Formats: sequence, C-alpha cells, structure tokens
Amino acid sequence: MNASYEWLRAIVPFDYTPEQLRDLITARCCPVDELVRLRADLASVVVGQVIEAGPHPDSDHLWVTKVDAGKGELLDVVCGAPNVKVGAKYPFAAAGTTLPGGLKLEKRKIRGATSNGMLCSARELGLGQEHDGILELTTDLPPGTPFLDAMPAGDTRIVIDVTPNRPDLLSH
Repeated sequence: MNASYEWLRAIVPFDYTPEQLRDLITARCCPVDELVRLRADLASVVVGQVIEAGPHPDSDHLWVTKVDAGKGELLDVVCGAPNVKVGAKYPFAAAGTTLPGGLKLEKRKIRGATSNGMLCSARELGLGQEHDGILELTTDLPPGTPFLDAMPAGDTRIVIDVTPNRPDLLSH
C-alpha cells in the first residue's frame, strides 16, 4: 500500500521525519518496504538571492546578475526574465544541475557574459505552466537553503507491505 507522508501529517499532526515514521510503522504495524522521495529531481535547486542586476551590454532583453546561492561567493548568472530584481529570492539551479525536463545546465557564455546557472520559472521546475518570468519566492530563509524547504513541493511515498492479518490498511 502507498501512503503519503504529507497526507498522514495533515490528518494526524506529528513531528517525525519520514525515516522515523517508517521505523514506527514497521515496529507497530507492518513492514515498510521503501520510502520514495517525490520531486527528488528538485533536490539540487536552492534559494538564490539576486545581489546585483544590470542590463546585458549586448542584448536588449537579457540581464547580468550576481546571485548569492549560499556558497560564500557571488555567482554570475545571465537571466532573460523581465521580473528579475535586486534583493529578491528565486529558485536557483547551479551549473551541473539537471532540471526536471532533462535540461542539464552548464557554465557557459551567453553573448560574452558567463552564466554559472539559472534562475528558474515554475515551468522549468515542473511546477506549472507559468513561464512569463522567474518564480519569485517570499521567504525569510537564507540563500543556499534547499528549494523544497522554502516551497514544499515534494512529498514522500511510504510503501507499506500489508500483511494478511491487516486488511484494514487497504482502506487508505
């Protein structure tokens, strides 16, 4: 049987991690075969804060930004979104990240300016169809915080092995 960790927390509030809940269910009810992290494809996306932004010298629609991704240094990022602004926080995927659509980001030059990653829209993260601009986050979390902590889009599926003496568990 598959159970949603977040759904269980909504019905019965508790402070267990998925691993602690797995151990509790296994000890008191039925064995848990596995925990499946949903939206694990967003695990490498972090909260990035734009520290500087200015128009790209060779483009009328691109921006050259400096992004704090919590690594202790500012990263140069070229951005084409019209809504980028200094001080705002956005989902940031660094070079080397593979986005949900299969796009693997690489450090590259865009019209002569180096880009070390990407500020992401909801569509690029697989969270909707909105792509008119990047997804602005309203959070007090510091740069470098995992995106899934700032915007809980992921859940954990708990795969429970229903034993013959517990058919009541099939009612989930």
